[in-house]
Amino acid sequence: MVMNTLAERIKIARQHAALTQKALARQVGVEQPVISQLETGKNLQSAHLPMIAHVCGISAIWLSDNIGMMVPRREGHGDRNVGMIGQPDLTFRYPVISWVAAGAWSEAIEPFPPGFSDRYEMSEYDSKGPAFWLEVKGDSMTAPSGQSIAEGTFILVDTEADVKPGKLVIAKLADSNEATFKKLVEDGGHKYLKPLNPAYPTELCAHDCRIVGVVVRALMKL
Repeated sequence: MVMNTLAERIKIARQHAALTQKALARQVGVEQPVISQLETGKNLQSAHLPMIAHVCGISAIWLSDNIGMMVPRREGHGDRNVGMIGQPDLTFRYPVISWVAAGAWSEAIEPFPPGFSDRYEMSEYDSKGPAFWLEVKGDSMTAPSGQSIAEGTFILVDTEADVKPGKLVIAKLADSNEATFKKLVEDGGHKYLKPLNPAYPTELCAHDCRIVGVVVRALMKL
């Protein structure tokens, strides 16, 4: 596999589509200097990658992470006994926010106010409602065995996904300014927030506990 840089892949994608920088910029909805900066590595913002991939007719995950083929093999072509495993297109982008912002989410009048976030990450997940990424802090969800979410993992939170016992959730407790990441469990008619790490205590999710959203994806950045 040829290990191209992101800047090189963007240029290769544009050339594959036989587009000038100006033509690509117009179809993506940006100014020409933005494409120029992306191709020279001066600007590595990921927000425009899904649209660039769409306009150029290439795989979004190849463009963003150099995974799979630039142009996936179409079904019915080539050796009938050999097929390519489809890779998900990272076509949805969500803001990366702080734990304080997440804790204030349920009280926000406008989900995405101006300046809400200056960083975005992509996912193939199509959220049911407004969604955002959080970077996990601490080891309260790191388990010695079974399901475990390590510190530094990025988790995608869907604020309108179905909330059920057994789901990993982001909640806001009345006595805290920040959101907390726990597993929602139910026992004896009461709901609790349980850490995956047994060294941490389980907390009662009482009437003043607000479930901000359900964790639907986890992404470890290396």
